[in-house]
Amino acid sequence: MDTVWARDPTEGFILGRISELLVEGAEVIPINPKFQRRVLPFSDIFKAQEDDKDKDYDDNCEMVFLNEGSLLNNIRIRYYQNKIYTYVANILIAVNPYKDIPQLYSAPTIKNYQGKSLGQMPPHVFAVADKAFRDMKVLKQSQSIIVSGESGAGKTESTKHLLKYLCVNWGAQAGPIEQKILDANPVLEAFGNAKTTRNNNSSRFGKFMEVHFDKSLHVAGGHISHYLLEKSRICSPQGDERSYHIFYMMMAGAPESLRKQLGLTKPDDYNYLKTGCTRYFTSSANEKKLSAGQKSADHAKSGPLRDILLDDVEDFTTLDGALSRLGLSDADRLQIYTTVAAVLHLGNIEFEDNPEDTRGGCRVSPSKAKALDIASSLLGIDATELRQALESRVMQSSRGGIKGTVIMVPLKVYEANNARDALAKAIYSNLFDYIVNRINQSIPFQASSSYYIGVLDIAGFEFFTVNSFEQFCINYCNEKLQQFFNEVILKFEQELYRREGLSVPEVSFVDNQDCIDLIETKNHGILNILDEESKLPKPAYNHFTSEIHKHWANEYRIALPRSSKLKSHRSLRDDEGFLIRHFAGAVCYQTKQFLDKNNDALHASLEGIVQDSKNKLIQTLFATSNAQKGKLTFISVGNKFKTQLLELMEKLRKNGTNFIRCIKPNNKMIDGQFDGALSLMQLKCLGMTSVLELMEHGYPSRAPFADLYNMYKDYLPPELKKLEPKIFCEAMLHSLKLRDKDFKFGVSRVFFRPGKFAEFDKIMKSDPENLKAIVADVKKFLVKSRWLKAQFCALTVIKLKNKIIYRKRALIVVQKTVRGYLTRKKYGPRIKVLSKIKNLNGNLKKMEAIAGQLKKEKESTTNDINKLKNEIVATMDKIKKDGKIQPSAIDALYAQIVAKVDNQMDSLQKKLLAQKNAEEQARLRKIQEEMEREKKRKEEEERRLKEEEENRRKKAEMEAKRKLEEEQRRKQEEADRREAERLQAEQAKEALDERRYQERLEQERQDHELALRLAQESNGQIEESPPMIRNGGMDSARQSFKLNRSEAVKNQQAALAKGKYDLSKWKYSELRDTINTSCDIELLEACRHEFHRRLKVYHAWKAKNRKRTIMDENERAPRSVMESAARTPKLQQKAPILDNNSQRYFRIPFVRPGGDNSKRGWWYAHFDGQYVARQIELHPEKPPILLVAGKDDMQMCELSLEETGLTRKRGAEILENEFNKEWEKHGGGKYVRPADRKQ
Repeated sequence: MDTVWARDPTEGFILGRISELLVEGAEVIPINPKFQRRVLPFSDIFKAQEDDKDKDYDDNCEMVFLNEGSLLNNIRIRYYQNKIYTYVANILIAVNPYKDIPQLYSAPTIKNYQGKSLGQMPPHVFAVADKAFRDMKVLKQSQSIIVSGESGAGKTESTKHLLKYLCVNWGAQAGPIEQKILDANPVLEAFGNAKTTRNNNSSRFGKFMEVHFDKSLHVAGGHISHYLLEKSRICSPQGDERSYHIFYMMMAGAPESLRKQLGLTKPDDYNYLKTGCTRYFTSSANEKKLSAGQKSADHAKSGPLRDILLDDVEDFTTLDGALSRLGLSDADRLQIYTTVAAVLHLGNIEFEDNPEDTRGGCRVSPSKAKALDIASSLLGIDATELRQALESRVMQSSRGGIKGTVIMVPLKVYEANNARDALAKAIYSNLFDYIVNRINQSIPFQASSSYYIGVLDIAGFEFFTVNSFEQFCINYCNEKLQQFFNEVILKFEQELYRREGLSVPEVSFVDNQDCIDLIETKNHGILNILDEESKLPKPAYNHFTSEIHKHWANEYRIALPRSSKLKSHRSLRDDEGFLIRHFAGAVCYQTKQFLDKNNDALHASLEGIVQDSKNKLIQTLFATSNAQKGKLTFISVGNKFKTQLLELMEKLRKNGTNFIRCIKPNNKMIDGQFDGALSLMQLKCLGMTSVLELMEHGYPSRAPFADLYNMYKDYLPPELKKLEPKIFCEAMLHSLKLRDKDFKFGVSRVFFRPGKFAEFDKIMKSDPENLKAIVADVKKFLVKSRWLKAQFCALTVIKLKNKIIYRKRALIVVQKTVRGYLTRKKYGPRIKVLSKIKNLNGNLKKMEAIAGQLKKEKESTTNDINKLKNEIVATMDKIKKDGKIQPSAIDALYAQIVAKVDNQMDSLQKKLLAQKNAEEQARLRKIQEEMEREKKRKEEEERRLKEEEENRRKKAEMEAKRKLEEEQRRKQEEADRREAERLQAEQAKEALDERRYQERLEQERQDHELALRLAQESNGQIEESPPMIRNGGMDSARQSFKLNRSEAVKNQQAALAKGKYDLSKWKYSELRDTINTSCDIELLEACRHEFHRRLKVYHAWKAKNRKRTIMDENERAPRSVMESAARTPKLQQKAPILDNNSQRYFRIPFVRPGGDNSKRGWWYAHFDGQYVARQIELHPEKPPILLVAGKDDMQMCELSLEETGLTRKRGAEILENEFNKEWEKHGGGKYVRPADRKQ
């Protein structure tokens, strides 16, 4: 049977073949024997291309079958060929190769892509950058490139290559600005990137990097906006993760003198680093440069970390050079390094309980006094003041005693630790802001700059065993970006198609607005509840969590931790966390640190001492006070991020948009390994499968008629300016030799199919030379059209000339005929007599024939006839040669000859009569036999007339029966209409419930895959939730979401449950064998119903997965029958109108898809009860096709007689003998009804 892609939990999809059609789907046998056969629903099975399974495509829209399996297979094939880029229409998919591919990003490659349209060159990140520039130039609109994907998918590297391409091609005129924009990347990576378990160079902040262009479209400057630096990483990296690269780069790559000056040794010596990974990234050569005093114990034992992009020793030199080129002096750079070192020393300050403090305060541990001195020295703060600010906090009374009295409140050990960490985070966070600001100052752009291209690189969707406030904000951002993608690519695109009148099938997608509302809505959004909790006198994370569950008790998107599939999450109490079902899967958040991380303000004591620092950089960092002046007025981190995000989304909506979707091929971060299930999960979360479905019929490029016309108007000659914009566009497209299927005209614009970007870009190029060239092509096309018309006129004149010649020849024929007539009139008498004499030859031949019949005197009779012949010849010669002979003489000669011929004839006839009398008896016997034959013929004719009369009577009865059935249907129409309205309402509700059910099934699958990945990373366990049922709740711990089924469905299910035969576990082949062999009529009928139900499901799946190049290539019945079935309302009949045991025969005409309407064929069908038993297709130019149920079911009509509507077609029903006549005529075998089978 069909070759298909079957879903697989490890490979994503595997190739297989359908072997059985079952109740729950189909049984698939994998082609690779290492996989086991499986039973899958049709939603997990997709058609595969049997030939060229290993062929790869630059654009996935070029594939024969556009589905998840083909998409994953194409990306897998290309990945192993080092082709890491591919398109879905104009969206780029980039797979991280985890290795260096030679010449992929070289200078010649950059040059090759400049000015090239999508599709002209192999897919590449450079092609997207070039498209963004050309769109900005032509459309006069700023552009955004959104780079998205999981951590480790290669977003940061893609961003660097985009910026490099823009600066190299259009930054030469900008001088040092070009280099400064490129230098921003290593600086931002050093201070904002870190090693995580999933990515060695993970960006722990988001950035939107703008490259601005002047009026000449050269780089004029840039600007960087950054979002949500992960401050918790500064103080507490865990396990195999590191803190920010800058700490390790300074200890590994800074000169020894600078390290001594700043008191830097090795990572093991710092509390903020030793809890995580303490090994450096180095190459083999640079590893030798490290002294023993720089290496941690783990580094000395296990060796360095390896990554083709990272080297802590070399990267410090690169960083220092980049900062220098960005305009930071030696003193500025030293201040930055000093501040970074101060953060590390600050983390080494430890506290212990103060036995002398009666109020339970703490003090700096004496053993850590040196760390306090170094930190205070580097920060330019008095050590005593720093000690006091860390051990206590200042409070000002508002009542009781003298108002405004300053009170020193001692801090407990954990409060002092929190204050120290808050100061370290504030210093590093403000330093990061300062560095970004200095970069922006070094790449300024004029306010008059025309447009910009912005590249968005923000942390991808994150999920860990422990997820906190940072993951919550990151995933909130990704929800907004996913919604933006859905709007731009799916929602707005389909709305545009509908407005423009393009018949593009609708593609459904999951709208995540409810998840966004859950987070950001003003009334009870999680961020709002978090801010309200922070304003309480004694905020508590337990109360905050309980409030969330209270306000969103009935929301599907949020659940209790116990509903997580990961075992470690189920140990959390209800007030310790919550689970959100994101678009990419369910994530369980622990809320213990939400309140602290949402408030990044220092208390007044610490704020005051850093503002009074002698270090100018520290003063600059805290010039704008962010101290907490009151709980009711503070601006939270979440609220600030929400505002930044809204501004970013507004920017993106104003710009043209380009998407790059980055894919992580495996979790081990190694090259040459492709995890199909992991990649498929990312493709689905990134919306690529939905886009692929839309692009099967979509038009990714478009341009308004008016805009195109106005672009060319100034270059048009007067005769072309008179054209309507739409007509001009049509002429222009035809001049480019585009086929009709490559584009389509809407109401106000022209649309282009995927793969036609080169032609679209050629039209949209706004440079004068290109415009003039296209106008010339249009003129050439119009001249060609007119020339074709002139040729047609010339051919018409030639035809007229040929007609004149024909008439001339006809006149000559007329003249010839008249002359002949005059001649015949003059010589008529002779000719007439000669003709009569010649006619006597016939009599002579008769005499010869009679003589031949004679049995006696045959020879003498023959001699007499020969003499008579000689006399006739002599008479004719005399008439011909005697020119003066009179007509009377001619008549006399003729009379003599005639008399002799008559006498001779009489003599012969008398002789013959005597002979015939002897043969009379024989002749009479023959006549008698002829009469008997005639009698039989008349009897046969009477029988035929009676048979025709009987056929007419049967047809009249069939027509009466049809009318009776039609009358019965009409009587039920009113009741059925009301029933249909009721059912329609129920079905609409049922469809909505079904859609929710399917969406939640998909959510469950994503949640399971996410939990499985976490379990593999953390060696945890998965506990499966009870299977989700349609009539059960999703989260029984807190809510009971129930999908109510309609009464009709319930009744149908009850009827099936009470049925005599349970066929749900029967195989397709077993059903077919039973139909062909069983003598049990009830069992046979039940099998036929189940058999055809499965056929309908299979053919519906096959129609959905058909080839794009051939439409309806395997029609199993005429289109009119299939359309009638589609229109037939699915109502339960109150009484059976059609007899399930009747034998009925039908014939209707049809035309094959794409065929000539004048060449019509005939379709015959024999229905045994409700289903087709035999089927004939008579094609005008093909051999007849005869099909029999039980043998050719896949090619036969699967519809029931009631569904086909054939009984309602006048003249469609025929007699049994008419069908059998055609059946036997074309070699059909004898048919035995199931009821006639012998027991």
